[in-house]
Amino acid sequence: MNIKKIYVFLSCAGFFLLSCSKLDMTPTDSIDPSKAFRNLDDLNMGVLGAYAPLEYTLIEAAAIVSDEVMLPAENTVSNTASYRWLYNSSYGSVTSAWGEYYVVIDRANRVLEAIPNVPVNAVQQSRLDQYQGEVLALRAYSHFELLKAYASSYEPDGLGVPYMKKHELTYPARLTVKSDFDEINADLDAAKKLIPDGFNDNTRITKTTVSAIQARVALYQRDWANAVTYASEVIAKEPLASKNDFGKIWLGTSNAEVVWQLARARGNSQIGSAFFRQTGEIVLYAPAFKLINLFDQDDDIRFENYITYDQSRQDNSGGKKSAYLVKKYNGNDPQYPGLTNIKLFRTGEMYLIRAEAQLEKDNTGTGITAASKDLNDLRNARIFGYAAETFSDKQNLLNAIYNERFKELAFEGHRFFDLKRRKLPVERISEDVINASGAVKLEPSAAQYCFPIPADEMSVNKNMVQNPNY
Repeated sequence: MNIKKIYVFLSCAGFFLLSCSKLDMTPTDSIDPSKAFRNLDDLNMGVLGAYAPLEYTLIEAAAIVSDEVMLPAENTVSNTASYRWLYNSSYGSVTSAWGEYYVVIDRANRVLEAIPNVPVNAVQQSRLDQYQGEVLALRAYSHFELLKAYASSYEPDGLGVPYMKKHELTYPARLTVKSDFDEINADLDAAKKLIPDGFNDNTRITKTTVSAIQARVALYQRDWANAVTYASEVIAKEPLASKNDFGKIWLGTSNAEVVWQLARARGNSQIGSAFFRQTGEIVLYAPAFKLINLFDQDDDIRFENYITYDQSRQDNSGGKKSAYLVKKYNGNDPQYPGLTNIKLFRTGEMYLIRAEAQLEKDNTGTGITAASKDLNDLRNARIFGYAAETFSDKQNLLNAIYNERFKELAFEGHRFFDLKRRKLPVERISEDVINASGAVKLEPSAAQYCFPIPADEMSVNKNMVQNPNY
């Protein structure tokens, strides 16, 4: 069954379906939750329906606007304005995630509102708790993704996003970033208490997934102590993949170190199409030389699994096509290239979160030693013949951690937001800007340094405030 078709939702459901102009209309095309959710099986379908709209939209958008891809001359078929930082509130490439995540949130809220009315016995209570925990965590995760993309800054007093805790038709206002973090953390804390320890389906949110979300949230919140704690919880439960298994993660034949992934099957969207268009065999976005140059191309197993070089494209095009391609999302289905599960959380990220947090929490010798160990342990798992590196000061180690995040998490939607949380500009090197129309450096003061609130939202929601300079 296609879980995206389980429920019919309002065509004017609250503020996130953005073309409606009135919020006082009686719904005529929704299902009464008391009738839709009669038992645990119905509730499970509702949970799956809440997961269904999750996509790779922000992964794609963050790659394009950052310095981890370049725009080849052969790409004359896609919207290139995002790469050139010409987007505004009408550009769907950077605004569509707003609606997508609020649909997830609304569906989660519908399930949460139905849970008290679903009858269960003592044996069934654990299953009910699991569903409640999943949708609470899903609500928190979705709000966090919105906060990453649309917050005016990550400072506590920055403009955050509306935090929707129930299904309603309203004109919600933006919270502060601090208030959003408080709500996110409260939902995650509650979820963690509800999800059973034995539930281990990594295509859904498990207790370990909640720890991973908490670790990432704590990193953005600069809550270093909790970032260390939560990342350590994940590392204890899900070890790093062996060198032999690492490549299989991206083929979909191994779940090693995969904490949470979105399952994709034939007929679903293909994340590989964000970088390569099969029709016409066009490279839409190629790996940036800035990224390529960081890798030990001979011994680092990430390079051969993330990036491929096709000499024939260069020879046959006279240099007009990109010979470097993103390989990470090719998948393992020859009839549907680019179709693969979307990895949202992996243990590799947890090592880097813990390393950064340990260093920021204690930048004396103890913190540097602990952070260095995590960095070296990750590198040792990824690089043949790796010799541990010694660091004597915070800044050099911090730079190394950020470069490692650039490599380890390439094309997974992190680079742009990593720069943003450190208030660093996006800077492209000369080899990567041959088709950028001058888009070489994006300063933190520029409007496009954070994504705009969609124009339709601005036109409908009288309480909404746009991000600065748009």
